Amino acid sequence: MTSSPTRRTLIAGAAAVLAAPRLALGADAKTLRFVPRTDLGVLDPIWSSAIITRNHAFMVYDTLYGQDSNFEPSPQMVAGHRIEADGRLWRLTLRDSLLWHDGERVLARDCVASIRRWGAKDAFGQALMAATDELAAPDDRTIVFRLKAPFPFLPHALGKSAAFFPAMMPERLATVGPSKQITEIIGSGPFRYRPDERVPGARNVYERFAPYKPRDDGTVSRTAGPKRVHFDRVEWITMSDPGTAASALRAGEVDWIDYPVIDLLPMLRSSPGVGVKILDPKGLIGVFRMNHLQPPFDNPRIRRAVLAAFDQSEFMQAVAGDDRSLWRDGVGFFCPDTPLASAAGMEVVTGPRNLAAAKRAIVEAGYKGEPVALIVSSDFPALKAMSDVAAETLQKIGLNVDYQSLDWGTVQQRRYKRDPVDKGGWSAFCTNYEGADLADPAGHLALRTNGAQAWFGWPSDPKIEELRDRWFLAGDLAEQKALAAAIQRAAFVSVPYIPLGQFFAPTAYRSNIKDLVDGFAIFWNVRRG
Repeated sequence: MTSSPTRRTLIAGAAAVLAAPRLALGADAKTLRFVPRTDLGVLDPIWSSAIITRNHAFMVYDTLYGQDSNFEPSPQMVAGHRIEADGRLWRLTLRDSLLWHDGERVLARDCVASIRRWGAKDAFGQALMAATDELAAPDDRTIVFRLKAPFPFLPHALGKSAAFFPAMMPERLATVGPSKQITEIIGSGPFRYRPDERVPGARNVYERFAPYKPRDDGTVSRTAGPKRVHFDRVEWITMSDPGTAASALRAGEVDWIDYPVIDLLPMLRSSPGVGVKILDPKGLIGVFRMNHLQPPFDNPRIRRAVLAAFDQSEFMQAVAGDDRSLWRDGVGFFCPDTPLASAAGMEVVTGPRNLAAAKRAIVEAGYKGEPVALIVSSDFPALKAMSDVAAETLQKIGLNVDYQSLDWGTVQQRRYKRDPVDKGGWSAFCTNYEGADLADPAGHLALRTNGAQAWFGWPSDPKIEELRDRWFLAGDLAEQKALAAAIQRAAFVSVPYIPLGQFFAPTAYRSNIKDLVDGFAIFWNVRRG
């Protein structure tokens, strides 16, 4: 495949990295300077499913349970729990000495309000709340779930670390509801956010929350175990130009780049004092999301025609280049190398691409030339690369593409609009999820098909929802696998989204930055050494 304009630009820019402008050297040993993958446009982790918002939020907010690298839960804010009434009653007890960043005590009623806000938005949370008869705080340290039926996944739900994770916040903030962004960022996590130092598009600042008391047990793994902080201050420095970020890292002006572009990796790997590694072995999975409420993608026949036209290898090569160790195709609706990944229905993805047949199918489906408003995150290289391939393929099969280049923050805002395209709505966008997000039906946000309550795009497929409900009741892994295979086959018919492949995004850092936690950009445990 010919390199996309994005990749050609980056390759040309790599040669000029050493000439990029320098940042002032001002950080002391207790300050960590970090370059995020894009600007932090949204601060509320219940309002946005963006990975960067999740990364920010885990600095500020704590969770009742943590999740280790095997995605098993362990107590975090809770001291423990007790299960009664044959699994229908759970009593969770908070640890002593938990404080909000404003100095107030963390109370059980704060957590109840936070769970309700999260449970109205998140796919896993919706399942937990549907199984709950009563959620209460009988005293300041006790959270009680009275369930309609046993729900053994309860700690897994409350400990999830992917998009829309259950961030605990004060009751007065949590009661605003999930459809409105909170404006005050108060958590009980190891870092306190400094809104007074925020410069949109340029900088976000966090300081160590001195009263925070990490757990004294367990092993640090993903979001599980003690959260010990070794920096007094963390500065997120937004750099829209990848070459400038790489130059700053080589010069020691920043400590860590979350997600350097692929074309700069050879130079970074050969640079003295720079380390490169993959934090998440589950990688990222590209997603093409269509708006099921508006034409043309309200028509399942057109969605299936696009699915048959898209070539995952083209998308992944545009994102990650020719190094096959950094990407894979043949990806279905569940993350590869996880228990529920299967070959069910995969011939529609792995078979030969036939653009002429797809173009005929579009016409036969009754396409009337409606514009396809493809909203593109122009400042996010991976998403732009996927969007460019999508636009080219859609045009080849006869769709009228309106390519709208926007910044990532605007795309996040725009996705909420359900209006027709001529009223400011949208037709499709490309994004990516962490592989962990797509490991099972419980937290698989993009695979929810509950209509108006679903993630942006709002697909509706009662069959997938019924199979998902049965999955929660499955008696063993064999039954879970069978149901997941049935879900995948159904998804290839209704096409809630199109999987675009899996890629692995290395992170780059100064060699004196030690003990990075596997999973994602986590700022506890990491130290300068």
